[in-house]
Amino acid sequence: MSIDAGTLQPVGLFTGQHVLAELDGVDAELLDDEQFLRDTLHSALSRSQATVCQVIAERFEPQGVTVLALLSESHASLHTYPEVGSIFIDVFTCGNTAQPERAVELLAEALRPGSVNTRTIRRGLDPELVS
Repeated sequence: MSIDAGTLQPVGLFTGQHVLAELDGVDAELLDDEQFLRDTLHSALSRSQATVCQVIAERFEPQGVTVLALLSESHASLHTYPEVGSIFIDVFTCGNTAQPERAVELLAEALRPGSVNTRTIRRGLDPELVS
């Protein structure tokens, strides 16, 4: 572990949060709109203090989109199923600066689902135990 001299915050802690979400009852048009999904994911991650390095997407025929975001802190992904109005969301961030749960909340606000199911998994070492 090292210390960022500008903020006196630890850098590179082996700790993180992995948020897994399933949203149902989402408008099929939103789930099939590659540019909307790219922009929405980028915005949600940025507003959640994550550092977005790159976003790539692939639209499938006859429908569905996968969007991947490479983050300085790790990664995020969206996998859509317009035919059933559902999306899988996966946001994993290392350290304790980025807020993956907030990113998922912002995505849900933009997608306006009928239901949201989320689970957060703590990974790595507990930052309270690292000295």
